[in-house]
Amino acid sequence: MNTRKQRVEHAMRDVLTALIRDRVKDPRVQAASLLTITRVEMNVDMSVANVYVSIVGSQPRVIDKVIEGLGRSAGFLRGPTARELNLARPPELRFLHDRSAEMHERIAAALAEDKAKAAGPAVSEAKADSSDDEE
Repeated sequence: MNTRKQRVEHAMRDVLTALIRDRVKDPRVQAASLLTITRVEMNVDMSVANVYVSIVGSQPRVIDKVIEGLGRSAGFLRGPTARELNLARPPELRFLHDRSAEMHERIAAALAEDKAKAAGPAVSEAKADSSDDEE
């Protein structure tokens, strides 16, 4: 992969995080309890940046509003981002909800449930065997 592209993506993530925190005053964006930019992916010519945002602890309706608010702020964020990163052409910013954290939580819960089910009968049988030994 192109190392310049990787550097710009990583730096853009940091710059956008600070800009959203400090300059975006949209109430839809401020409604998010915890907003994190998880990654930025740019196309080959770096004209479009897909910005993946993780929003934790919010209802689906609030998440949709936050993404909508970020989309409305994209034009405002393009200029400062390009100036901060010394880019000649600011990329088009597309904000997308990153569902990987939610999927991770679901998978962990399912695994824990399966583990509890698998250990459940074995534990009860062990208790029954030990009570038989005591008699």
